[in-house]
Amino acid sequence: MSGPFGQPFTPKEIEAMRKLAADEDRLGQSLLRLLGRIARSIPFAENALAAWCCARDPATPARVRFILISAVAYFVLPIDAIPDIVPLLGFTDDAAVLAAAIASVAGEIRPEHRNRARDILKGL
Repeated sequence: MSGPFGQPFTPKEIEAMRKLAADEDRLGQSLLRLLGRIARSIPFAENALAAWCCARDPATPARVRFILISAVAYFVLPIDAIPDIVPLLGFTDDAAVLAAAIASVAGEIRPEHRNRARDILKGL
């Protein structure tokens, strides 16, 4: 499994993602807290939430759920190739991971997932 920029994830990063992804409710709460703080400053907030909505949809295939939950876990975790506190660049690795995950399962993220993401963002 590779991280952003083609470098492999470290064992510490993989274990942290596994732990967070194992508790989907906690992962979802972490995602909403993070987006509540930064949603207006990152252009991919809606995509992150649409990925989450798709991953939580029972009709979504298990392989797709795994890909999307892993990408959301990477976004939420403070372990990053580029720390999120670095102005302007901090979320580029997160955006790259989410974009790659979404591109690989694009057909599975349906309009209802995107609509739900927009509704959630309005409430943040």
